[in-house]
Amino acid sequence: MFESLVGFAALLLLIFLRVPIAFAMIAVGAVGFASMRGWSATWSMISSIGFETSLSYSLSVVPLFILMGNLLTISGVSHGLYAAANRLLGGARGGLAMASVVACGGFSAVCGSSLATAATMSKVAMPSMRKYGYADSLASGSIAAGGTLGILIPPSVIMIIYGLLTETDIGKLFVAGVLPGILGLVLYMLAIYITTLIKPELAPKAENNEPFSTREKYGVLSVLGLFLLIMTGIYGGFFTPTEAAGIGAGAAFLIALGMGGLTVKRLFSAGLESARTTAMIFVIIIGAEVFSNFINFAGLPYYLSDLVFQMDLNPYLVILAIVLIYIALGCVLESLSMILLTVPVFYPVIMELDFGVAALADPEAVLIWFAIIVVVVTEISLISPPVGLNVFVLRNVLRDVSLGTIFKGVMPFWLSDIVRLLLLIALPSISLWLVGAM
Repeated sequence: MFESLVGFAALLLLIFLRVPIAFAMIAVGAVGFASMRGWSATWSMISSIGFETSLSYSLSVVPLFILMGNLLTISGVSHGLYAAANRLLGGARGGLAMASVVACGGFSAVCGSSLATAATMSKVAMPSMRKYGYADSLASGSIAAGGTLGILIPPSVIMIIYGLLTETDIGKLFVAGVLPGILGLVLYMLAIYITTLIKPELAPKAENNEPFSTREKYGVLSVLGLFLLIMTGIYGGFFTPTEAAGIGAGAAFLIALGMGGLTVKRLFSAGLESARTTAMIFVIIIGAEVFSNFINFAGLPYYLSDLVFQMDLNPYLVILAIVLIYIALGCVLESLSMILLTVPVFYPVIMELDFGVAALADPEAVLIWFAIIVVVVTEISLISPPVGLNVFVLRNVLRDVSLGTIFKGVMPFWLSDIVRLLLLIALPSISLWLVGAM
């Protein structure tokens, strides 16, 4: 127990010293494991993890979904999504901000990266909102918050990693994210409506009666078709999530070809970016497994489980403590690192709790519900002051907008996320209803 606490302290110190999270976890995990088992066992453990992770068939889903997102990015589908959402919602007060949230949610769902969505959609949506007199706070806040939706709406790389860590059915995790994702979208739009009702000057009404262009129709229908293809294939039993990723990447290639945005240079760029992102994720996974082996051998998860059991704590107090830890970690870590670092520690504790709710009587249901809670809290951390990573990405793209302005703009969305989190904790059936219907 003591060794694992020292390990966490050393890891946080290395992170604050700007050591990359993957190498920090490998270093601390290796030294900690060696202090208990010796260096011979440690080198054997690290080599085994590296070999098995690199050749894992289950993890092949990660680069394929990343490639799918990059192909859709170069196709210019983000412009089509925003234009279509603008046609539908732009005429209402705050409609352009609502359109930005919808477009960000749609794009981040197929892109898989909240940070990439914030960077991409800021270039598409921000000029339009400024043109119609929207305040920078509301405009930037809607983009930063909308980008967080993608790590929950399937297909989600974060959900895949969680499923592999906890041996939970990835298909069920995907379907469990649908209703919470839609709930988040609705609450974000409600936040915009209430904000513009209180302060109409933030969002002048914009008239937009232009018809849909052929390119916009093709982009929207392509994204919807790709989403339905993946989800129907997985839940219809036609193919596994890994096969769905391959089919999705192939379909994204055809979409990019049809949109006319595919050139040899852009295709090479998409492949290179996918390889870089995949390498980064795999190194982080290897680091997380090395560190997890250390803390598991030191007995931290089992100690925490025994502590919670002996103290007879209310299960919801434990959930609250975990939520606060995630929000604090969000100040220094991005979403994938948080999941890999914390889930192996927390999920054994959650499995020992009795929530006294019929919906959570099954251990698999508990893991699925906890996955949704973890992902929603991760979304909140991405826009939480003082260090929301989505906000900082947006600040780097929109250099004439201050951090204070963006944080001011995301606060209504942050509050709506808190409401959604409380609803999901109090009503597990929101997350599990569609899973039970499978």
